[in-house]
Amino acid sequence: MNRRQANRLKPVVPARPPAPPRTPLGSSLRARREQHLYSLFSSLGRLAARPWATALTLAVLSLALAFPLLFWLLLDNARDLSGSVEDARAISVFLKPNLDADAANDLAARLRARDDVAAVELKSPAQGLEEFRARSGFAEALKVLHYNPLPAVLIVSPRVVSTSDPAPALVAELGRDANVDIVQYDAQWRQRLGAILAVTQRGGVLLALLLGLAALLVVGNTVRLDIQGRGEEIAVMQLLGADNGFVRRPFLYSGFWYGAFAGVLSIVLIGLVEWALAAPLAQLVASYDRRFSVHGVSATVMFAAVAASAALGWLGAWIAASRHIALGQPR
Repeated sequence: MNRRQANRLKPVVPARPPAPPRTPLGSSLRARREQHLYSLFSSLGRLAARPWATALTLAVLSLALAFPLLFWLLLDNARDLSGSVEDARAISVFLKPNLDADAANDLAARLRARDDVAAVELKSPAQGLEEFRARSGFAEALKVLHYNPLPAVLIVSPRVVSTSDPAPALVAELGRDANVDIVQYDAQWRQRLGAILAVTQRGGVLLALLLGLAALLVVGNTVRLDIQGRGEEIAVMQLLGADNGFVRRPFLYSGFWYGAFAGVLSIVLIGLVEWALAAPLAQLVASYDRRFSVHGVSATVMFAAVAASAALGWLGAWIAASRHIALGQPR
């Protein structure tokens, strides 16, 4: 047997299949990024393909988001006004009409020496008359007066103490002074204002929660209808091996676009409301000698509102998509 015949008689050993190539981590991340970008822009294209339905959904969502923002803006301006009122904790002490200047200065000095008093301002009858003439609008009528009927006034600012409010005890003590005629301190009005603002704030939170839930339901129902319209496409994708995350991703980005666009539209609506009320508010502020100011929505609040509305749309889409896709039973 020669060598050629011996080689023919050797058993044929099948060649070992080559090992599958390993996908590097960078390629995997690049592929996932491309999938997300495709879902992001394809979902935007689907929204643009049905403009009337998209516009109607965005109008409902923007109104639902604008109402809590407007309520918060109103409450924030009222809180700033309350803060200015709380800072002005002055006690107006009207002295006896026949009290001379020396006695008024002596009482002011004694009050400045107290530990529970931060500052004392003395307004003479002449200063009070000039201030009344400038602010009341009766400057011509006051010229017929032959004497000054106004008394001297002490503006007493209590010292703020974190543990307790010294103003009530100070008011009671000043009311018993023989040189004092009337003590004016609107503590009860401030307490009522604080209680009203607290109730309003709680109501604003409840309103925001209810309207946020409404926006969540609107996005969820819109995504559910979209899933029903693409039921056959989803079924084919699942038969080809697409996982739930891949099928769910375009709908999540649709919810994101709904929320983001609705947040921007709600900011635009608030801007229109501010523009419509700018002139009446300017007249109101001017009538109070500009002792308080009205502000609009800041850039930080705008960004937070758009981000929150986008997250809300994403959440509504995730709930709806998970309900109809996770089980592999689109309806």
